Amino acid sequence: MVSRTEIKRQNDYLLRQQHDFRRAADIVTDALAAFEEIEAIAIIGSVAKPLWKEVPRFRDFREAGIEVWHECKDLDLAVWIHSQHRLGDIRRARDGAMAAAYQAGTGPGTVGHQVEIFLIEPGTDRYLGRLCYFNSCPKHKRDCATPGCGAIAFNKVVDGFVPHDDLLAAASYATLYRRGQGRLRSAQDLPGPVDRD
Repeated sequence: MVSRTEIKRQNDYLLRQQHDFRRAADIVTDALAAFEEIEAIAIIGSVAKPLWKEVPRFRDFREAGIEVWHECKDLDLAVWIHSQHRLGDIRRARDGAMAAAYQAGTGPGTVGHQVEIFLIEPGTDRYLGRLCYFNSCPKHKRDCATPGCGAIAFNKVVDGFVPHDDLLAAASYATLYRRGQGRLRSAQDLPGPVDRD
């Protein structure tokens, strides 16, 4: 049996996890805004949305049919980019900013591979690939053997991935940065869950 204390602890953890990913989004956005080839940055996926309750994958909760807040497993950022010639530098900037914030005590313990950067073509919104999290390209890992992976250095091709039509839906309200306008909002200002019981 799952106690009310355990349910509260789990819910608090899941809310904190989304908060930490949103803090990471602000840190990464500030770091990537320095790259002139980046046109815009938006949070996509569950970190952008008010959380909802669901029966989770955790066995005790699942077996008892107990709903808790949705689990944000990683941070998804859409980055509109007009040139991919410095993806390695962009990867280093993402990872360096996260590490520096954590060491300074101003950032969460989020690491580079938890920040998925979806590369998007400006003007068309065409999905171009993902920013690789390996420190060299190719790294000679299994992922690197996917056809087309690394054809552009540090552009990761995810085997079998086809973006859903609504991939960029959250960008309508969760765009954090746009070149020429600067920071539009903090990720911390995005809506949270209405029911926080």
